[in-house]
Amino acid sequence: MMDPRISIIPERIKDVKRRIAIVSGKGGVGKTVLASLLALGLSSMGKIVGLLDLDFNGPSCHIVLGIPEDTSIKEEKGIIPPLFNGIRFMSLELFVKERALPLRGDDISNAIIELLAITRWGSLDYLIIDTPPGTSDELLDILRLIDGLETLIVTIPSKLALKTVSRLLNLLKMVNTNIIGIIENMSKGTDMVREFARREGIRYLGSIPYDEKLEEALGDVDALKRTSISESITTILHKIIGLKITR
Repeated sequence: MMDPRISIIPERIKDVKRRIAIVSGKGGVGKTVLASLLALGLSSMGKIVGLLDLDFNGPSCHIVLGIPEDTSIKEEKGIIPPLFNGIRFMSLELFVKERALPLRGDDISNAIIELLAITRWGSLDYLIIDTPPGTSDELLDILRLIDGLETLIVTIPSKLALKTVSRLLNLLKMVNTNIIGIIENMSKGTDMVREFARREGIRYLGSIPYDEKLEEALGDVDALKRTSISESITTILHKIIGLKITR
């Protein structure tokens, strides 16, 4: 018998125009930071944006954006995501705070379903979703549960990282997910990622340089907007916004 909560999920996201999952072949490539900054950049452009942190391995979008730990949650026939710097934000972190999450297997799937079923996003132009790295069961759940999902791949210029992206691409193509393209983070000025994208037949959306000021800017939205990373993301966002996506 199908979990009755699953039938609620389409209703919760029916007024979300574009649903974009930020994915990566492995951890440590800056996926969470870019997911947060993409949401922030879209908001700065006047878009109505939601940010959903589903990386249960270590939810940390709230750290990037400086969202307080003591944030209160409003319940009204579900959960209404709190608003920060123009972004509607939801994360398991808002419920568990800094406590450890001893979740495995079915427990994680159950938590993903619950969060998707209870969150009332309302009308959004974009919903940005930070996902667990790799090709885990959690990512498969997200791809299965969210209709019309697009994926945006983040990688670094590394043979090891690109090998894991190859496996990720195989999975995304297998489930017929709309792949927007790939972003090269911590660029070294080589053509490694651009050539990889050409071989795989996916869009190369651009590169983002390493910025030593990023670490001190984490948690401070105004400082984040002044980083070179934020500037590069704005250029990439114009490409994403210009793509015509059909469901």
